[in-house]
Amino acid sequence: MSRPLVIGPPPADAEALLGTAERAARAAGAMLLERFAGGADAIGQVYSKSTSTDLVSEADMAAERAIRAILAEERPDDAVMGEEGDDTPGTSGRRWIVDPLDGTINYLYGLSAWCVSVACEGLAGVVFDPLSGELFASPVTAGAPATCNGAPIAGRGVSELGQSLLGTGFGYDREIRAAQAPIVAGLLPEVRDVRRIGSAALDLAWCASGRLDAYYEFGVKPWDIAAGVLLCAASGLEVHELAGGPVLPSGILVAPPAIAGELVARVEPPDSAAPDVRSEPTSP
Repeated sequence: MSRPLVIGPPPADAEALLGTAERAARAAGAMLLERFAGGADAIGQVYSKSTSTDLVSEADMAAERAIRAILAEERPDDAVMGEEGDDTPGTSGRRWIVDPLDGTINYLYGLSAWCVSVACEGLAGVVFDPLSGELFASPVTAGAPATCNGAPIAGRGVSELGQSLLGTGFGYDREIRAAQAPIVAGLLPEVRDVRRIGSAALDLAWCASGRLDAYYEFGVKPWDIAAGVLLCAASGLEVHELAGGPVLPSGILVAPPAIAGELVARVEPPDSAAPDVRSEPTSP
């Protein structure tokens, strides 16, 4: 069964943590934007990861190096988990979880839905969209909203599943996609419509800002969601960990309270037990 993800109030140094996150995200974003404008030659070599369709580029890796350099300078005692690099241990008890380029396939195809996600786990985080210049940030004080470029944001708060614009994503493995297909097919007649953006971090930021009503995805990694779940929780949305099944890995769901339980029941495999996606690595 799913369980709600409980996120505590921002720490006393949330503003400082967000400052570091923003500087790191903007440094990576500037590099990615320059390469994006330069096309394939600037993006550099592209490699396969988990499957032949799961790709990483030299731009991804360069962006992560830029993030890690700022974290090493400003937060040298903190641990770091990044999508493209080795985990770095720390002594402070805090861990940064970073996705230097969420939406790599979009980026490589010249599509605009890609971003940078930088979070101090469970405490503070930002999602930065270099093309639009939008920076989504978690609150700095308890009870405050998440923001986009400093302006408060909030989820739309629909009260009926049939009125919801739903975001989702799919894995790279063929068997996982085959298991995901009947779930979204069953939901499609029951919701306003479905969007597949191709960036989990943007899906979450857009839920937090009311551009989507709800979102779910199986197979997300900690770096996909570490900043986004903080944004959603601060924007009045429920955040649920989704249990997987025999084929499906664990996942995440965010939705307004009025429809969260119904949506969980429709997407989660029966007789499943939810692992903790916050600390256990599990699509772009």
